[in-house]
Amino acid sequence: QVQLVESGGGSVQAGGSLRLSCAASVYTGSRYSMAWFRQAPGKEREGVASISVYGPTSYADSVKGRFTVSKDNAKNTLYLQMNSLKPEDTAMYYCAARLGGSSWRAFDYIHWGQGTQVTVSS
Repeated sequence: QVQLVESGGGSVQAGGSLRLSCAASVYTGSRYSMAWFRQAPGKEREGVASISVYGPTSYADSVKGRFTVSKDNAKNTLYLQMNSLKPEDTAMYYCAARLGGSSWRAFDYIHWGQGTQVTVSS
């Protein structure tokens, strides 16, 4: 069982930056694709960024050029660097993992963290 623990959320003003971390309980480098999702109140959970077990990264159009996903396999940790934050980025951010290739569909992921709240004020 993979356990995921997110950290790094908080409250920032628009234009600010945050870096989210997701620590995994097992080595994920060779088998798992990982992703960041977010969910705002009253909205569906949406994919933000992913990093495939095969290497490529991908981003939602709404965060391209502002967010960067990366992974440190030696530390079993996934990161999301968020710059130029906007109020519409306000949401609970979740880390997720799945065996094999990455996906934008939340139901394809069976391992989830508890989430970390990001609040961006205008």
